[in-house]
Amino acid sequence: MDLSRKRAIFASVCGGLLAIAASPAIGEDASSPTTVTSERDAERLRTAQGLTLQWIGWDRRGNVHVARDPDGVWRINGTQRGDGGRLAVDGTITEIGEDYFLLDGRIVISGTPDRDRLCVEDKVWRFAVTQERGYYRLREFEWCDGLTDYVDIYFAPRLKG
Repeated sequence: MDLSRKRAIFASVCGGLLAIAASPAIGEDASSPTTVTSERDAERLRTAQGLTLQWIGWDRRGNVHVARDPDGVWRINGTQRGDGGRLAVDGTITEIGEDYFLLDGRIVISGTPDRDRLCVEDKVWRFAVTQERGYYRLREFEWCDGLTDYVDIYFAPRLKG
């Protein structure tokens, strides 16, 4: 598959991310509120301060937005771009617990570390804080093609530890 075809597919996928954000999460009823068992972690998500994929870089974070709707459903979306690579995260947060959250949605990685790379998957993803770090890390590292991807979502430093 040539690069222009992959870029067209990526553009189509990104357009679909907007539709996912406005619709019920995969396998979820639109009226099911997010389960919150840790107020500290809810605050961490409310103060989300960017996301990164190590192939694109840790120095310049992408934008991330977390919002709770009037029905108590939490949603997240964000992108990071750089050096031809792109990361997109989008979906519904179904559970927020102590040092973790579950995302029912889509992750897309494109053009990094190889120009022809395209990874797209819809499922339930687990992000967790380990070793008292200041971010949640996706707990599936080799989900696409055997390469190790570190997808991190940062929160306010005052909430670390």
